[in-house]
Amino acid sequence: MLNTSASDAHVRITIYFSDRDPIGPFRVTVPAQRTLHLRFDDLRDPATIPRGVDFASLIESDRPIVVQHTRLDSRQEANALLTTIGYAQ
Repeated sequence: MLNTSASDAHVRITIYFSDRDPIGPFRVTVPAQRTLHLRFDDLRDPATIPRGVDFASLIESDRPIVVQHTRLDSRQEANALLTTIGYAQ
């Protein structure tokens, strides 16, 4: 996450599943004019994200931020990597 503003960005991440209730929000702060690299498997509060389960994420911020979301599927010998970028307009 990239915060180019002069104020800290307060971010909420909610995780959604196809077969269970969502978990979150996970709350993180991206300091002003800084970047934050965050691994989803490091998120612990309010719960851990289960491994091997399909999920989607909603990332919300009180400041405009740029999110580069990269997901590595390492369940097989042939790994798959997906990257996408979202930003506020």
